[in-house]
Amino acid sequence: MILIIHLKKYYRGSYVKYQSEFLGEFLGTLILVLFGCGSVAVTVLLNAHQGLLQIALVWGIGVCLAIYATRHLSCAHLNPAVTLAMVASKRMKIEKVPVYILAQFLGAIVAGLLIYAAFSPTIAAYELSHQIVRGSPESSQVAKMFGEYYHLPGQPAVVSMPLAAVMEAIGTFILVLMIFSLTEGCNLGRPDDNLAPVFIGLTVTSVICLVGPLTQAGLNPARDLGPRLVSWLFGWGAASFPDSSGGFFWVYILAPIIGGQLAGLFFTKVLEPQMHRPREACDCGSR
Repeated sequence: MILIIHLKKYYRGSYVKYQSEFLGEFLGTLILVLFGCGSVAVTVLLNAHQGLLQIALVWGIGVCLAIYATRHLSCAHLNPAVTLAMVASKRMKIEKVPVYILAQFLGAIVAGLLIYAAFSPTIAAYELSHQIVRGSPESSQVAKMFGEYYHLPGQPAVVSMPLAAVMEAIGTFILVLMIFSLTEGCNLGRPDDNLAPVFIGLTVTSVICLVGPLTQAGLNPARDLGPRLVSWLFGWGAASFPDSSGGFFWVYILAPIIGGQLAGLFFTKVLEPQMHRPREACDCGSR
């Protein structure tokens, strides 16, 4: 009980101190998940989009708009993997981590709730017309609009859990590395700061096109777990998860965090020192 009281005081004090950061991460994550998962929902239920590229573009646009909307409030991480990479590379105080991550998960959960509220009648009609019983293995065909799957229950296991985890780590590595490259002042080749969110959004689109066919491209523990919990809460049960051996954790929570950490360390320890080295004028064409 004493521990709970101290935790309540800690979070209350942290929220008061970092309320703009909390609001920024909450709102930004809500926006990107609402756009992204919403695009998956209309594709699954209404066949509104044709092909992975269209969904990936909506995700990228959602990320771009979320950053523009909230970067004046927080650093617009909108992803625990990014937040932890920033801490590991000493670009953010560790005391902000609970506030950022709590806000990100809450934003993702609220977005999942909004999507369910908006599409609940459509989901029921889809299940009825396709004779799908919610909670059965077949119902994962609908639940995938909330959380990602590297293996849909009831279908042949084409992608193994280790391969899926590696691909999620690689995808997140690329995303976080590009975030560092596009926002750090030492990279003279980066675009104008006002254009950085656009290129981060395009990075998300490109990575989804690469990784999506294998894992649905989570790249973000909050984006995956928040909506997944919503599907679990509203009746999908075990069908909300890709397997019964904790694959959702290893593939969609831990792997992106590891990929983000490796990207932060690679940029800080390898690329950044090279970018700070004095350079001679390029004479590649002076012959």
